[in-house]
Amino acid sequence: MPPPQTAEPPRRIVEALRYIGPGLILTAGIVGTGELVLTPRVASEHGFALLWLIVLGCMVKVFTQIELGRYAVATGQTTLQVLDALPGPRLGAGWMLWLWLPVYLAMISVIGGILGGTAEVLRLAGLDWDARILVVVLGVSCAAALGWGGYRLVERFSTLLVVMFAFATTAAVIALQWTEYRVTGADLALGFSFHLPENFATAFAALGIIGVGAAELLYYPYWCLEKGYGSRVGPRVPGDAAWGARARGWMRVMRVDAWSSMVIYTAATAAFFVLGAAVLHRKGMVVSNADMVPTLAHMYVETYGVVGLWVFVLGAFATLYSTAFAGTASNARLLADALGLFGVLRREVDEPVYRRRVQVCSALLPLYAMVLYLVWPKPVTLILISGIGQALLLPFLGGAALFLRYRRLDPELRPGRLWTAMLWLSAASLTAAGGWQLYEQLRKWFE
Repeated sequence: MPPPQTAEPPRRIVEALRYIGPGLILTAGIVGTGELVLTPRVASEHGFALLWLIVLGCMVKVFTQIELGRYAVATGQTTLQVLDALPGPRLGAGWMLWLWLPVYLAMISVIGGILGGTAEVLRLAGLDWDARILVVVLGVSCAAALGWGGYRLVERFSTLLVVMFAFATTAAVIALQWTEYRVTGADLALGFSFHLPENFATAFAALGIIGVGAAELLYYPYWCLEKGYGSRVGPRVPGDAAWGARARGWMRVMRVDAWSSMVIYTAATAAFFVLGAAVLHRKGMVVSNADMVPTLAHMYVETYGVVGLWVFVLGAFATLYSTAFAGTASNARLLADALGLFGVLRREVDEPVYRRRVQVCSALLPLYAMVLYLVWPKPVTLILISGIGQALLLPFLGGAALFLRYRRLDPELRPGRLWTAMLWLSAASLTAAGGWQLYEQLRKWFE
């Protein structure tokens, strides 16, 4: 993490926009597998009926995200360091880290499915290579770029792809209104009727991965620290009367960053859902392993006509590759941190050693995901497994945010009653999503 170098925060929101960045990286990771694959799959199964659940799932998690970020900015501690320090039994590392470990394996494995989906997009565009060769090329290119670059590369590349994606998706929804699949007021009324179907297991899997999923809740504090929010606040030392004001100021910047990214990924997720409900559901098509990419392409072909195929190719490539890129960069930071916390490597290291660890992990993780896909080429299944694992972790992250709010955060920095009430609502929503997933899995095992 950056060394302490305190700085006064910007006083106006317009000035704070210069310091956003973690949310854009997060958005590049968010706007990907869940939005491009699971969200249309939910829409293809249920039509517009669950639009409210998808939008609510994106919005409600941001309070937990900001609370975890608040503690990181105030203390300089990463997410895994916080989880490791939670009270409870320990076996080398804290109990929460052992709970996180299998979910992490799913999180890094899903990158294989993303690389496979990206390869299929390129094949749809006419690149007549074997999908396995394309996955190797994509995996190696991702490993090389991340192993060589640092924060600025990830931030700039992610921003570029997010802008490309947002343009393509927004244009598709607008163009939809001039086709037989146009969205009516009745469709939107059904979408926000708070209706729940009898079987919506896929929807709850989507809740674990769309918007700020468990992975993004874990990632966000790392990027806040890399952006320098924590180092600009500095550690609290006796006699530093300005520390509280400085911390609140940089937390305000962090909130601008988090809310800005929330607006982008909520709009993007809703757009994907609308496309899926309007086109795929009406055509009776469901996203599956066998024909994931061609099915998703229908949303754009029916919207734009022949040109829609190329709109989909460009948008899908930007979406999927940015997810693989930003997700791997985030996972590399988690792995570099975890190796020390589990005692595999030395725990306390200086900044250069930590950076080298991140670079090595950034290069290795895409190669692991690449090999996994070559062995087991089932992209939708990999994405679903990751979504289920993340959903099961959500209640614990919501509980951790509440614990930090009441027990660990400096009283001077604690939020007010309204924010605290929304944090409780956020934690309750995460618990509901995770609890339903646990129920569904237990029911299947004992049937």
